[in-house]
Amino acid sequence: MRRLILVAGAVVVAIVFALVGVGLFAPAKVPLSIVAGSENKTLEPLILDWASRNNIDVNLTYLGSVDISRELETGTAGSYDAVWPAQSLWIALGDSRKVTKHSQSILRSPVVLGLRKSIAERLGWVRRQGISVQMIADAATADQFRLAMTSATQSNSGASAYFGFLYAMAGNPDVLTMDNLSDPAVLDGVRQLLAQVDRSSGSSGWLKDSLVANPAAYDAIFNYESTVLEANQALTEAGEEPLYIIYPANGLSVADSPLAYIDKGDATKEAAFLKLQDFLLSPETQHTLSDLGRRSGLVGMDAQTANPAVWKADWGVDLTRDIAPVPTPGSDVIGEALTLYQTELRKPSLTVWVLDVSGSMGGNPIAKLKTAMGLLLDKQAAAVNLLQPSRRDVTIIIPFNDQVGKAIVVKGSDPADLAAALAQVNQLEAGGGTDLYGALADALQALQPYKD
Repeated sequence: MRRLILVAGAVVVAIVFALVGVGLFAPAKVPLSIVAGSENKTLEPLILDWASRNNIDVNLTYLGSVDISRELETGTAGSYDAVWPAQSLWIALGDSRKVTKHSQSILRSPVVLGLRKSIAERLGWVRRQGISVQMIADAATADQFRLAMTSATQSNSGASAYFGFLYAMAGNPDVLTMDNLSDPAVLDGVRQLLAQVDRSSGSSGWLKDSLVANPAAYDAIFNYESTVLEANQALTEAGEEPLYIIYPANGLSVADSPLAYIDKGDATKEAAFLKLQDFLLSPETQHTLSDLGRRSGLVGMDAQTANPAVWKADWGVDLTRDIAPVPTPGSDVIGEALTLYQTELRKPSLTVWVLDVSGSMGGNPIAKLKTAMGLLLDKQAAAVNLLQPSRRDVTIIIPFNDQVGKAIVVKGSDPADLAAALAQVNQLEAGGGTDLYGALADALQALQPYKD
């Protein structure tokens, strides 16, 4: 009888091991949710492959820098376990409740000017040192090239370039101060450069993809060195002219890509986070990141070990250059600088909002539409998202169903005018058909007086 019990026990043990082998009794995967900047999307396959081998369920969500910073403002009530913005300043700006820990820079990428190589040759900038922000501004103002960069209030690459402009125009102080932000000469210099931006975006990756998809649209782009390298690989594969990398001699910013844990008291998740961080910082992974165009150190790179198919000198890559970034100013200066960008310095915007108020928008859809417009037209709500209108902006709102409504026009940023426009939006009711083409025709007509 005992022998039978022992055999039965062995069979049970064997069955349990078999079931574990097929995953029925496998340990549950540790969920780890990370919100990251779009520039890290290229690294997702690498991370997910590691996660599958380590029984960790990594979920990556991509948001802009401002959204990541605002997520941190919620403290431990947010939806994510970790943040991975492009630069430490967004953690400094958003983590007022001090909920992050274990923050470490995973990789680095300077924010550079990628300029069509034929134009760089014409300007005499190929293999030339000492090209300053002022020289770039003068060439752009003289219509030597068409410039694109992301919004400084929505994307880190734009913010990094913008802070580099401020430092350069202020004469490269030890640290940017409120006095620098009130200097008319500094503001005029930055305003002149930003006026040359022909294409903007809220995403570094989107702007790169836009250039690759339509290389004739513009000639130069302020973006991460790694993103310009990715663009060049795609451009050359398509038989298009690559960009030449210009490292501004003054006002050079570096994205340090910090990965930080949000401490919610879950030791299991914290251990999984630290395991992922160790993997990303391991010599093997850092070498892989180098092959993807990322730097693992601030002071140059080893040209002997760098992949020549990625780090091409013909594209202007300088691996021996000392990368000395501009200092990160205090959070009060960061906040004021971003407000100045949005309300005073950026190129003014002309925006036509075409609002569907047809019958299908009844109930929750039109309520969401009104909430969204409130985030733009309510000055305080807009300021939370750094979407404030400037005094030079023009906003046109055209509601439509089976009839196209009268355009609501706001010139500038007067709170009373914005409130009056929002009141009209809030009075809209859903009903009728959907004359989309008529509304678009009216929208195009509304743009005509401003075409010059």
